[in-house]
Amino acid sequence: MRARLVSIFLLIAVILGLTLPAQAQVFETKAKQAYLIDAETGTVLFAKDENAPVPPASLAKLMTMEVVFDALARKELTLDTEFPVSEYAWRTGGAPSGTSTMFAALKSRVRVVDLIQGVTVQLANDGCIILAEGIAGSEEAYAKRMTARAKELGLSASVFNNATGLPDPKNVATMRDLAMLSRHIQTRYPDFFPYYSQPEFEWNKIRQRNRNPLIAANIGVDGFAAGFAEGYGYAIVSTMQKDGRRVFLALGGLASEKERLEETRKILDWAMSAFEKKRLFASGEVVGEASVYGGDASHVELVTSEPVDVLVPVNNPERLTAKVIYRWPLPMPVEAGKAAGTLRIWSGERLLREVPVETAQSVQEGTLRSRALDALQELLFFWL
Repeated sequence: MRARLVSIFLLIAVILGLTLPAQAQVFETKAKQAYLIDAETGTVLFAKDENAPVPPASLAKLMTMEVVFDALARKELTLDTEFPVSEYAWRTGGAPSGTSTMFAALKSRVRVVDLIQGVTVQLANDGCIILAEGIAGSEEAYAKRMTARAKELGLSASVFNNATGLPDPKNVATMRDLAMLSRHIQTRYPDFFPYYSQPEFEWNKIRQRNRNPLIAANIGVDGFAAGFAEGYGYAIVSTMQKDGRRVFLALGGLASEKERLEETRKILDWAMSAFEKKRLFASGEVVGEASVYGGDASHVELVTSEPVDVLVPVNNPERLTAKVIYRWPLPMPVEAGKAAGTLRIWSGERLLREVPVETAQSVQEGTLRSRALDALQELLFFWL
């Protein structure tokens, strides 16, 4: 009973004197699932069934490459490390497979830097398997590492059973996870991100163009990947930079390549023209307060360590709300600058962004009398 009552009081609502246009709510897309976020602020600009589990197909290769980039960052391998081309990699993802391939020769050895280009530019299945076997010993072991790494990054809905995204009922992801993964790759690995915009790559005397159809469209898209799954349709994860702004987009469940291209261009154009940045709180500005138990003060102010901005549409304003979420009451002692909860900003039922909050000042342990009064108050509150 007590735990249930505590959960009721985890929220403090703060109504902001700000407005948000309703235009963001009425945009329509033919995609079955979609998730669009602003890079700088993390504002969710559009969401449609974004948490539905779907087959990622070749979009799974974003996670394949994140594990490679992470291994490079931790110096587990280098760009010049060479991995052998096994018969399994050659048959499953190479020339005999009839799938996306970089045509790596059987029993040859390929440098990591070339494998990266094969996967990021050509979505090469042989490149994925060669990397998986070279790093983890087998594709199965590597897929487990991909899933574990996804969990570390907070992509809890994503599960991978191979490194390629080739048909497997155990491969699942969400548009939200894929968009957040693309944002992570672009920000965490700035030295490797440019591979995704490479227009073409030649390997084994075969030159192939980038399989992301928007790279050649010359509209500002500079990554990531496209995919197709039988029974689900066409999907894409893209990022665009224009006029100093960057957005990340994941779309899925489209009927054709043509529809995928049209819908992606439409939503990216809208994202870049229909919004403007608004500052809600300055760095260090008080956004709320939290109750303190057993201290020489009953409350402590909560602040953000950086400015809080959101992207809002430019027409048809409506009210914004924000909620500071923390576990009530804060335990003693309270130190200034300690993480205390999260500020969540909403437009209607749509969550725009989440920002960590911290304590603005310290609170020392109170007198015996004040602690006794707090204990009595807690007892009465939870048992009335």
